[in-house]
Amino acid sequence: MLPLRVLQELFAILVLALTAYVASWYNSATLSMSPDQINFLIFASVWTAVLAVPYLTLSPRMFPTAAHKFGILAAEVLTMLFWFAGFIAAAVFISHLLYCRGSVCRSAQAAVVFAAFEWVLFAATTIMASIHVWRTRDTDITRHDPQMEVRSNV
Repeated sequence: MLPLRVLQELFAILVLALTAYVASWYNSATLSMSPDQINFLIFASVWTAVLAVPYLTLSPRMFPTAAHKFGILAAEVLTMLFWFAGFIAAAVFISHLLYCRGSVCRSAQAAVVFAAFEWVLFAATTIMASIHVWRTRDTDITRHDPQMEVRSNV
């Protein structure tokens, strides 16, 4: 699970950097607000890097009472939906631009690609969390899945 969480954090930071560059360019070069689609990807990146991945990584190990199986599942599903909506909206926005050249356009396109990869990663971890909830549905187990816990092999 640790490699998936590291990739999720890395892609969130990467998308944040790319979309921040695009938003900065829009705010300075066009003298207009950056597009909502780009702003939403910035939100999804911050949500993932600051809230979701730290919660999903640290709570099962350090705060087991906060790692309720439905809380983990809710965080996974919500984050996956944010990434899905973000990369689809940004891709549609970019595809309808009349003029898309240069480093800003390439940055926006790269952000969409990495956001799509981020969605795939969260879809995978959401499926894992869903399987755990399904397998423990008729029990009183409210703990997270120990196999989803990030462990260090020290």
